Amino acid sequence: MDFIIANANWVSLVVSVFGVVFALVLRSWILSQDSGNERMMKISGAVQKGAQAFLSREYRAVAIFVGVVAVLLLVLGLLPGSGMSPWTVLAFVSGAVASALAGYIGMNVAVRSNVRTAAAASRSLNQGLRVAFASGTVMGTMVVALALLGISILIFVLNSVIPDRAAAANALAGFGFGATSIAIFARVGGGIFTKAADVGADLVGKTEANIPEDDPRNPAVIADNVGDNVGDVAGMGSDLFESYASSIIAAIAIATLGQGVAADRIAAGAAFPLLVAAAGLLIGVGCTYLVRTEENATQENLLASLRRGVYTASALVVVAVVVLGLLLDLGLGVVIATIAGLAAGVAIGYSTEYFTSDTYRPTQELAESSTGGPAIIIIRGLALGMRSTVPPVAIVVVAVLIAAYAAGLYGVAMAAVGMLATLGITLATDAYGPVADNAGGIAEMAELEDTVRERTDALDSLGNTTAATGKGFAIGSAVMTALALTSAFVTATGMGTEVNILDPRLSTGLLIGAVLPFLFSAQTMLAVGKAAQQIVVEVRRQFREIPGLMEGKADPDYETCVAISTDSAIREMVAPAAIAVATPIVIALLAIIGRGGNVIGNFVGVETLIGVLLGSLISAFTLAVMMANSGGAWDNAKKYIERGNLGGKGSDAHKAAVVGDTVGDPFKDTSGPSLNILLKLLAIVSLVIAPLLATGA
Repeated sequence: MDFIIANANWVSLVVSVFGVVFALVLRSWILSQDSGNERMMKISGAVQKGAQAFLSREYRAVAIFVGVVAVLLLVLGLLPGSGMSPWTVLAFVSGAVASALAGYIGMNVAVRSNVRTAAAASRSLNQGLRVAFASGTVMGTMVVALALLGISILIFVLNSVIPDRAAAANALAGFGFGATSIAIFARVGGGIFTKAADVGADLVGKTEANIPEDDPRNPAVIADNVGDNVGDVAGMGSDLFESYASSIIAAIAIATLGQGVAADRIAAGAAFPLLVAAAGLLIGVGCTYLVRTEENATQENLLASLRRGVYTASALVVVAVVVLGLLLDLGLGVVIATIAGLAAGVAIGYSTEYFTSDTYRPTQELAESSTGGPAIIIIRGLALGMRSTVPPVAIVVVAVLIAAYAAGLYGVAMAAVGMLATLGITLATDAYGPVADNAGGIAEMAELEDTVRERTDALDSLGNTTAATGKGFAIGSAVMTALALTSAFVTATGMGTEVNILDPRLSTGLLIGAVLPFLFSAQTMLAVGKAAQQIVVEVRRQFREIPGLMEGKADPDYETCVAISTDSAIREMVAPAAIAVATPIVIALLAIIGRGGNVIGNFVGVETLIGVLLGSLISAFTLAVMMANSGGAWDNAKKYIERGNLGGKGSDAHKAAVVGDTVGDPFKDTSGPSLNILLKLLAIVSLVIAPLLATGA
């Protein structure tokens, strides 16, 4: 047992290296597949070029932010009496680099897999699924492996240069801060890009010009396909990279501080999350080979093939958690808490699927309401989203109560680790969706046989379900991670037994925190609206001014729409990110100033920041679920009609459903997912600066 504890970090390091190698080998296999004919490669090349241009500009902008924050962290670390370590800056930069690298590799593979998926689908449905899912597997495995690799290396470094284990654990939180810094820009910027292009393409192409989705005559169609990758692959990857890393860091920090772990089991408590993560990575890699299907498979068959991989992985992780818990002698409570988090993740996925899949009554009824016009389907969609918040909240409440009762604050942190233990394969089922979607667009634009488009449509439809489920999982994991980080922050500041619920500083902090997600969402929604308006104007101009475009005798100017989306996304992502980063820092500074016995201390204190964290967590959780599920249901209601129900394409019901889907686009792909980052960023920034607030407390 002592040998396992002493070498846990080596185990996680070796396993993470294996994960990186596996992902790179799988990438090579994908690139060796047939890439189709010349026209297919030309279309795919345009998507690659647009995605590369956006990500390059985004990362240049983020690099400036990372550089400024790194300097500030170094200054604070060198400041006498600050309580912060200058080594925090190393962890911060490492987290930013690792997150950016995971997103870049995942998107780089995705934009090359789309054309290969289309070519594979021309041979069989299973071949198309294999290539698309392999692309998602590269993303999922790389996210998990790089996060675990970065944490493992930093633990070796920080423990060798910082004698105090609690201080080393706090410096390690900088890794999560760096990862979140990339995630906030990737999620917000990518979300603005993808939905500006998507909404603009739909409003003019499908609603005004009455041309099909992915029609090559639409000038915004390439930008739309680029957006699928920068938003749903790079953005989602960065989001879950941060959740995964921060959940492990929070568990290590809480164990090191002796919360929920016996004094003689602190080392075991710090080793357990690393070993669970390592086991989850290996299990996830193995279970990806279970995802297979047959020709002419139904949606239920395709979904079952993905579930076979995910559910097998979940069952095996349960076994691993039990074995590791017994070996490390942490007690049954820690095992129960970890499994509770894993079960909660699966249950949230079920809940999301029920409210967003058109195989269930909520979305079918929403589709039927489209016969009453756009206003009715929008009203019903909002109501569906609001109602759908109840099950996820209930699931998280039960999981947290079980985890806290079983193992205290450490149990809550391990529940978050448990929920994310199968992230490698869970993210693979999500990240494969945009690849299948792009493959369908390439098949349409390259005018491939109808059977190819039918197969890619089947894969894309499955991708919509897994994407909705993935968003629910991302939201749930973000809440569990933020709760664990908040617990670590409260413990690190020494405020665990000193918070008075009647203190007006706490209650006003709750109100500030509750309103932040609404302000943040308003900023991102307005950004999508502004950018989409520019796309609409440009697409109308091209239809009007390019002779022969509507007749298919001339090519549209795709690059202008890509440039508009890129410029808008880079410009508009700054304000929401600034809100998220500045809020905890400003409150912390005021709390520090108020310690001098001046009047500021009567209005702002550490209690205020605790209130902000809790208020934002509750508000962001419910708002994110509502927006994601409303948007997902509107999208699938439209697709339900397009399959021939309620009059099919071109009917009044379909036109109303397109409006609902357009409203839901920024809900489910920009504002809703971005809230995950908001609540985690608030919590991780607070944890990083916790030593400043603990000093002199």
